[in-house]
Amino acid sequence: MRLEKYKKPVDYLIAGFSITVMVVLVICVVWQVFSRYVLNNPSTITDELARFSMIWVGLLGAAYTTGAQRHLSIDLLTGNLSGVRKMISQVVINLCILGFCALAMVWGGSELVEKVYTTGQVSPAMQIPMAYVYAVLPLSGLIMMFYAVIFILEALLEHHQPAQQIIEERA
Repeated sequence: MRLEKYKKPVDYLIAGFSITVMVVLVICVVWQVFSRYVLNNPSTITDELARFSMIWVGLLGAAYTTGAQRHLSIDLLTGNLSGVRKMISQVVINLCILGFCALAMVWGGSELVEKVYTTGQVSPAMQIPMAYVYAVLPLSGLIMMFYAVIFILEALLEHHQPAQQIIEERA
């Protein structure tokens, strides 16, 4: 993959951040169970933080999965194809991902974040703006769009590579 040098840093960043958020999630859930059943005094902050962490892990995990091309439709449609058909399939699938992420996640998510921010909605226990929680929607959409563009370019470059090799061999 020629564009791996652009993709790898994003992969590492998302993986590292997702692991960190997942660790926070596990710690919050363990503390919540301990405080509820052992101390008989449940913590409301850890309950809320666990919910918000789950949202972030889920959406960033979806972005990471898109970057790893582990989405079911990608494997299902391109697995048995080759040549031009495989390239067209990869481009169409990634254009669909790009379109969905641009409209639903980035544009729609940004609208949601803006509306929640302007209304001043805060979380009940931690009193943080809910816009911070919802900001993961356009963020993960942008990351998925980045991956889709990388995969479209890679499919096009891979398709044209054999022709370039033939021209270089004849020269």
